[in-house]
Amino acid sequence: MSGRVGVVVFPGSNCERDAAKALAALGADVEMLWHAEASVRGCDAVVVPGGFAHGDYLRPGAIARFSPVMEAVAGFARDGGPVLGICNGFQVLTEAGLLPGALQKNRGLKFLCMTVAVRVETDRSALTGGVPVGRVLDIPVNHFEGNYTCSPSTLADLRADDRVVLRYLDNPNGSVDDIAGICSPGRNVVGLMPHPERASDPLVGSGDGAALLASFLAAAAAGAGPVAAR
Repeated sequence: MSGRVGVVVFPGSNCERDAAKALAALGADVEMLWHAEASVRGCDAVVVPGGFAHGDYLRPGAIARFSPVMEAVAGFARDGGPVLGICNGFQVLTEAGLLPGALQKNRGLKFLCMTVAVRVETDRSALTGGVPVGRVLDIPVNHFEGNYTCSPSTLADLRADDRVVLRYLDNPNGSVDDIAGICSPGRNVVGLMPHPERASDPLVGSGDGAALLASFLAAAAAGAGPVAAR
């Protein structure tokens, strides 16, 4: 499997190398995209990784959304390009308006670092196109503000449009409707709190995340979005 994948790096990101390694192991040509760049350099897909962009000052993702690279990511997404936000990256995507809702402090105000079971709810997204609906995956979470929330009308839209990508089997953080991941109306932008890049090698734990990342690379290989607009 091939394709050029850009991994955004913000001051405070700490999962960009994990994401790059997992994607490269699946055949991707990975480029690191510094947050001050105003381009995604013609990549076929973009990953906004986990960590603590800009130290999570104000609130997670609130400063990162103004980085020049995010304007390029938004344009890439509008053109249909696959975009994946993992953990802090999910928070950045909601702050940037690329995904609806918001991530708030976990129920019980506790930081969570554990492996959770999530169920694939749709195969109609850039992340799950090759994963059967109903498959249960064991993937780690590592967050303090992973409690997904949205308005009743937004939740109704997510349900009606089949845009809930993953749900927790045993909700660890209080997320509404057990939501662990969602996608955009175009289904090319996906955000999730669990870390698939940390579950991509069965020798060091679960390998379930590799199925999601492989599906994401397949979406990239499908050639979404005109290169000239990137």
